[in-house]
Amino acid sequence: MSADQPCDSDVAAATDRPPIPGPPVPAPGGMPAAGDEGGVLGPAYRALTFGIISVVSLVAFEASAVNTAMPVAARALDGIGLYAFAFSAFFTASLFAMALSGEWSDRRGPLAPLFTGVAAFGTGLLIAGGAQSMGMFVAGRGVQGLGGGLVIVSLYVVVGRAYPERLRPAVMASFSAAWVVPVIVGPLVAGTVTEHAGWRWVFLSIPVLILLPLGVMLPALRKLPRAEPGPLGGARHILGSRRTRLALAAAVGAGLVQYAGQHLSWAALLPAAAGLALLVPAVLRLLPRGTFRAARGLPAVVLMRGLAAGALVAAESFIPLLLVTQRGLTATLAGLSLTGGGLTWALGSFVQSRPRMDPHRERLMGLGMAFLAVAIAMVPLALLDGVPVWIVAVAWTVGGFGMGLNISSGSVLLLKLSRPAEVGSNSGSLQMSDALGNVTFVGVSGVLFVAFGGGSIAAGGQPAATAGPGQAAAFVAVFAAMAVVAVAGACVSVRLKQKGA
Repeated sequence: MSADQPCDSDVAAATDRPPIPGPPVPAPGGMPAAGDEGGVLGPAYRALTFGIISVVSLVAFEASAVNTAMPVAARALDGIGLYAFAFSAFFTASLFAMALSGEWSDRRGPLAPLFTGVAAFGTGLLIAGGAQSMGMFVAGRGVQGLGGGLVIVSLYVVVGRAYPERLRPAVMASFSAAWVVPVIVGPLVAGTVTEHAGWRWVFLSIPVLILLPLGVMLPALRKLPRAEPGPLGGARHILGSRRTRLALAAAVGAGLVQYAGQHLSWAALLPAAAGLALLVPAVLRLLPRGTFRAARGLPAVVLMRGLAAGALVAAESFIPLLLVTQRGLTATLAGLSLTGGGLTWALGSFVQSRPRMDPHRERLMGLGMAFLAVAIAMVPLALLDGVPVWIVAVAWTVGGFGMGLNISSGSVLLLKLSRPAEVGSNSGSLQMSDALGNVTFVGVSGVLFVAFGGGSIAAGGQPAATAGPGQAAAFVAVFAAMAVVAVAGACVSVRLKQKGA
């Protein structure tokens, strides 16, 4: 889960889940005024709206399905030691692709990055589904991340250029709605497919489904106003822009650090040092000044967003693996344990959107992080044989509600703290913080998991009563660390108000 919901027109519009960034900042432009009659499902916009919802729903289904199928895939490929890499590769690649898609869409319009992203996303699914080794599987996930980053940012630009301002909130709200059904049915469908047809079909069946919504959207997309290329034009300017170069440096640096973390030896110091040399300066320039010291106001909001997104995604990634290998659950039941969190996320977003909650925005964010910390800390209790396994589902409903309070309130607060001319860059920083939080904390979790013996988990999985202490320690290390991250986020909430506010 990972998402966003700004208030009133903007806030009610953005309850998106990772990798979908938010809040959206529409590009200038729009379709002819003649198409303004009716709503987003009126004759002028119906095909485009259905196409957008369908694409987002398929991305959302893939995200929920991967969590369900991943433990089985990792065990089948004898790659439990690289389990976290299968997630972090997606987020690392999407970090670069988001910046590239923004530049590309501004220079050439959203059509090329959208279709390139869909092609890359589908190619990554095929690579992952046909992988014969965990290394090949991780590479496929990276290609998926490139496609996902290109697609989701270009879709935001489509919304800005195709719809008049009065319809944009409704369109962006549909991004949020597009996650609801996949969150509910995704684990059940993916688990059933995994158990009866094999995990590979969870990946191989999705690319064909993307073609239909793109075909429906294409006539409307061709009518979008085209961006005029700048003086440098072409790929050289797009790839050479400052933000694209910084995002690439951050992505490569994060990849090197994660690689070093998986090889705990003296030889790993060189890639670790090179990775940090690329990652740290790039991140410092991509995020607002004062972010990492939790400076009051906007920097603290951006920092808290990264802490919340990273802690949640890292913990959520390991829940199905714990339930499958330590408690002997099927892939379907393990995936369903996450479903309640998606529903309570929506409930938390609704609660924070009430007008009477607005004066308490900062407290809501702190409370949301506290709920998340409690939820993450509850999960390792499932390692005890006497504790019912459904405690994980209960914990995740608590965490989902906390994320609904926190993430949505953060988007509202960002808009409140931003001057009109800075909304775009500040929203970009919020998206970047999401991606960096995911990459960093999923990577840290992978390092901890391997360091505490998680790579030795048997391919067939073991019930908790017979699982070795080293295996349990690996899971405890991951969830304890992410609970600490969530507590740190709750502490940052005291810095959300600007001085004198």
